[in-house]
Amino acid sequence: MPQQGIPRDERDDAGGLHARVLAELGPAIASGAHPPGTVLRIDELESRYGVSRTVVREAVRVLEAMHLVESRRRVGITVRRTEEWNVFDPAVIRWRLAGADRSRQLRSLTMLRTAVEPVAAGLAADAATPEQCRELTVLAADMAAAGRAADLDAYLVHDVAFHRVVLSASGNEMFARLGDVVAEVLTGRTEHHVMFTAPDPAAVTLHVRVAEAVRARDARAAEDLMREICVGALRELDILAP
Repeated sequence: MPQQGIPRDERDDAGGLHARVLAELGPAIASGAHPPGTVLRIDELESRYGVSRTVVREAVRVLEAMHLVESRRRVGITVRRTEEWNVFDPAVIRWRLAGADRSRQLRSLTMLRTAVEPVAAGLAADAATPEQCRELTVLAADMAAAGRAADLDAYLVHDVAFHRVVLSASGNEMFARLGDVVAEVLTGRTEHHVMFTAPDPAAVTLHVRVAEAVRARDARAAEDLMREICVGALRELDILAP
């Protein structure tokens, strides 16, 4: 519901300011510039970012929802221990990948993919709808075309969509919710140049074969092929982000 009594342009300005504070403060916390235990005060943040108390509080509420900080009266805003963070939040992943700990974060997330995505692909071979099978086939072909053209931006779009469909087609709602996590991993690798300058033709072929295995209802092949994709991503990290 629109905020009553506040002109639209002022609401839009406040939203932009809130986003700017989040875009600066979130990465600062995630990167360790504000280590766990650091106490941040509303008035200091107001001055630092040149915004109102209301804007700061709104940004802090978002960070609290991510479990990055907690607010206490007479204490201030305290940065929480890393173990308490919502590490599956796409924004937290994005901020951590932008920091100095990028290699470890990428490895941790790729190991998660290796544990989940092969199982999801096997389940998809049993549960995927005809439409999802068609989507995977088209997306794999699009990835192949983008790979031949060395178009990393287009390749990323199709790659993200392909893995989202696999996770969703598994029929497991928990796996499906990891679509945003995998999207951030794939996007982070591209944006931070932690991948080769052109898509690996062998990896592209594996995606095509996963789509074929799902369409053929071959769960064992789909699982094994997706595992090859994930293990290959780990090997790539060994080279590019040791």
